[in-house]
Amino acid sequence: MNKIFSFILFFCFPAIAANAQFKTETEVASAVTSLYKAMIDADKNTLENLAADELSYGHSSGKVEDKNAFVESVTKGPFDFLTIDISGQIIKTVGKTAIVRHTFSSRVLNNGNPDALKLAILLIWKKQKGKWKLLARQAVKI
Repeated sequence: MNKIFSFILFFCFPAIAANAQFKTETEVASAVTSLYKAMIDADKNTLENLAADELSYGHSSGKVEDKNAFVESVTKGPFDFLTIDISGQIIKTVGKTAIVRHTFSSRVLNNGNPDALKLAILLIWKKQKGKWKLLARQAVKI
């Protein structure tokens, strides 16, 4: 009986834990994709549903917005996101918190003028009531 327990403990449990970690990272990656699609679509409802009420959204300019200002900026502000591409994404979860880093490249219209952005992004996601919510974001220019 001890051999069976030892087998389960040392071989099966790590596999189960790794599968749970993979599932969580997949959920977070899906939330990131949904966020960027909502930004391109200027989808107010989706942005409001993905953002935590406590959101702190930091721009590469140093400007920091709360949830309402972020949603307003994306849906009615001077930037119109045409494309958003991410690369080099790394997701690390710790309990109900996820840390996401990637490179963000975007074609935008800035007050109607074509422009491009290339940023290093840090996103902090928090699982609240069974859903991943964006708690914080910080961007820096590359």
